[in-house]
Amino acid sequence: MSHEHTADLLRAALMDRTGITEKKMFGGVCFLLNGNMLCGTGEDRFMFRVGKENEAEAMARPGAKPMDFTGRKMGGFVYVDVDAAQDTGLKSWIDLSARFVGSLPPK
Repeated sequence: MSHEHTADLLRAALMDRTGITEKKMFGGVCFLLNGNMLCGTGEDRFMFRVGKENEAEAMARPGAKPMDFTGRKMGGFVYVDVDAAQDTGLKSWIDLSARFVGSLPPK
């Protein structure tokens, strides 16, 4: 599955939200909420910024794995398998991420 296909899935799920912008980052596409990273694409997976306080809840969901983009675990970020995210509801992942990112000051 290509980055563009996973980006299209996120675009569709985000289309009703305000304050969303798109930026090429990390070799894929990231979506920002009021200038703060919200979610993005990876190799056959999504990335969600859930915040450290929501990390345990995120990791309990099917298909979630710690994000280790640099070889080290990045706290507050998770990778989610595309199929698992779609099975459990892509919008529910976005809602979890937006709960944290929406609390951050706009950039």
